[in-house]
Amino acid sequence: MDIQQLLRENIRRLKPYSSARDEFSGQADIYIDANENPYNAAYNRYPDPLQKVVKKKISQIKGVPFNNIFLGNGSDEPIDLIIRAFCNPGIDNVIAPNPSYGMYKVSADINDVQLIQVPLTPEFHLNFDDIRAAADAHTKVIFLCSPNNPSGNCIPIEDIKNFVSTFQGIVVVDEAYIDFCDQPSMKEYVNIYPNLVILQTLSKAWGAASVRMGMAFASAEIIQILNKIKPPYNISKPAQEAALEILEHEDQVRQQAATVISERKRMALELTRYKGVKEIFPSEANFLLVRVDDANKLYHWLTSQGIIVRNRHGQLHCDNCLRLTVGTPTENDILFIKLNEYYHEKDFVFG
Repeated sequence: MDIQQLLRENIRRLKPYSSARDEFSGQADIYIDANENPYNAAYNRYPDPLQKVVKKKISQIKGVPFNNIFLGNGSDEPIDLIIRAFCNPGIDNVIAPNPSYGMYKVSADINDVQLIQVPLTPEFHLNFDDIRAAADAHTKVIFLCSPNNPSGNCIPIEDIKNFVSTFQGIVVVDEAYIDFCDQPSMKEYVNIYPNLVILQTLSKAWGAASVRMGMAFASAEIIQILNKIKPPYNISKPAQEAALEILEHEDQVRQQAATVISERKRMALELTRYKGVKEIFPSEANFLLVRVDDANKLYHWLTSQGIIVRNRHGQLHCDNCLRLTVGTPTENDILFIKLNEYYHEKDFVFG
């Protein structure tokens, strides 16, 4: 597959901005090349535009070669950059399942690119024949969230591989919740399928949502394209430093993820005891999608009790559904107590 032929013509011709830190790398005694303030030494210098030290650490942890890693301001930045790189505004389109992560549509709308939404089944399964039927000659990118948000289920890897090998465009697999999942990441396939992009993040299992660091794993050619069109200094020095500190605690992250998985199972069991809970969808993420008798009423009551959940009522197949993020054991116990009060189940006892 010729990735260059998929690019927008103006992106193919683009000469990227060359920053002072691109032209010189290494250490020097005096920096008078970038019009920086010579004072306030902690923050006066521009950060590494390619985040080389952070990428080396991520490469060690994830087993992905350095040249196959792009770092962005959350996963939202590579989502936007991929659309900008490959989709001509007002002409091309992208496809995503429905329901799924809302930023695919937001980024498409910002870039004046049509998003074609392919409905999942009522059980939130994806039929790739429906994706193929929806695609046309102007379909440049397919977004697949696995585990999916808000349903929490995974797309089988073999189904994705079969599709990627035949689709003549970019396939983005968003693995934001992969650390809570039994299914392995697809990151090892980025050098097998030149059109495959894997997204991961430090926001979920790594507990660093405020750092805003997303990871894209792809062929070196796609990574070069993303680096070409990104803002020169898209990751700040404090964010890079925070990421390095967080990445030193891989064992702790794994332990915490295991606790979340255990609590997810406990939460699913406890929720079955409430008469107002009608359905709990299987999840391999750090949340549960739960159908209740009246989602709007319960949502507002929980809010009044100081418990904020996500109301998904109104999304396709999500009638009367709330999305409950798995909290700490103590936070989950408080949720159960409040649900007990709401449903007036006086004899309720934790299992």
